Amino acid sequence: MQGKHQHFQEPEVGCCGKYFLFGFNIVFWVLGALFLAIGLWAWGEKGVLSNISALTDLGGLDPVWLFVVVGGVMSVLGFAGCIGALRENTFLLKFFSVFLGLIFFLELATGILAFVFKDWIRDQLNFFINNNVKAYRDDIDLQNLIDFAQEYWSCCGARGPNDWNLNIYFNCTDLNPSRERCGVPFSCCVRDPAEDVLNTQCGYDVRLKLVRGELEQQGSIHTKGCVGQFEKWLQDNLIVVAGVFVGVALLQIFGICLAQNLVSDIKAVKANW
Repeated sequence: MQGKHQHFQEPEVGCCGKYFLFGFNIVFWVLGALFLAIGLWAWGEKGVLSNISALTDLGGLDPVWLFVVVGGVMSVLGFAGCIGALRENTFLLKFFSVFLGLIFFLELATGILAFVFKDWIRDQLNFFINNNVKAYRDDIDLQNLIDFAQEYWSCCGARGPNDWNLNIYFNCTDLNPSRERCGVPFSCCVRDPAEDVLNTQCGYDVRLKLVRGELEQQGSIHTKGCVGQFEKWLQDNLIVVAGVFVGVALLQIFGICLAQNLVSDIKAVKANW
């Protein structure tokens, strides 16, 4: 009688999960490095790299920070996930999982707090926008960001056009020598579709007409604040915004699960050595 031989298959690292995690993270790594390079290049053009103290001189937000921070985080995550998967390094894979999990829980906590403390968030948003209104002329990147926001959401200031009194160039005091006194940036203007050339002086003196009533303003500039318009935009696009956040969250959870599964496979293989 022929004896029966039992064959035991030794555990091995799954190639599909390993190379999928590697491929996904190498794209993430390259994009992060690109964002970081753009941010550093922008700072170099503005002379920030030769004078680090200039980072604290701007009263508002420097948009370049977004490229530097996002690019830095993406680069670190991409490096850890990419090298960890390729070299089967459990330390880097665990670091990738923990870091990604921390970002996920921060996003979740931010979303919950924003829902619970809506009034406080609104006040902070007003404060944040007004700080950037004050620094409008201090940085060209900030200026472009504010102009884009006001044009996109058809708004002016945080609560309304009079918020531009906070800016030294646009305020209505008698001592203000600026030609933009009692005006607003061109991005507050209601654009005429027939205009081929942008009129950058359309906001001059518009707030001097307050004595004639707000109706006259509504024909030339947007009178709604950006905080209210942003809230309205969120409500109108709630499904799309929620879909994006859910998609990002699922992608993060998938990445964590994939990394942890790869760590388990590596440990199982090492246990048989």
